[in-house]
Amino acid sequence: MPTRVIVIAGPSGSGKSRLSRRLALPVLNLDDFYKDGDDPTLPRLDLAGGDPIVDWDDSASWLADDAVATIEKLCAGGSADVPVYDISRSRRTGHRVLELGEADRFVAEGIFAQEIVGACRERDLLADAVCISRSALLVFVLRLTRDLREHRKPPWMLVRRGLHLMWQQRAVVDHARDLGCRVVGMDRAADELTAAAGPT
Repeated sequence: MPTRVIVIAGPSGSGKSRLSRRLALPVLNLDDFYKDGDDPTLPRLDLAGGDPIVDWDDSASWLADDAVATIEKLCAGGSADVPVYDISRSRRTGHRVLELGEADRFVAEGIFAQEIVGACRERDLLADAVCISRSALLVFVLRLTRDLREHRKPPWMLVRRGLHLMWQQRAVVDHARDLGCRVVGMDRAADELTAAAGPT
């Protein structure tokens, strides 16, 4: 079978990485394709309670073309050199080689995953595309807990960003649906994608 990608989208903190681990397939972390924090093209967001901050939830903060090119390399040759990005430092810190081995499916997951569904479908690289949908309050708590644990950004910035994302979550899910993702819950997505991927 030709190698194809399973795209997993969803709001920040919705469980994309957790679902990817459950599938036991090679994973391309699309968040590693963020722009560096000193890139002058980064978009800004004006939130209440402080100075404007970089809008890391705007797809303009991300390198979609690089992500699609990497997926093409993985589908064509089974390996690719991919960046390693440190979110707490807002920059790339290295690279690694992702090898698919014998797998004919792999996962590409990240908060901008929906933005590349169309390009992957046009290039005949897409196996499936899902967007995880969960309670906005649950996602807020899970996201804030994770971000504080990993020291991703200063705590006050994480709270401000988290509240903003909670109110925007429905729009994010609707946008993913509009771009070609199936909107499903965590357990259903795991069951359906595991069945489709077959034995590992």
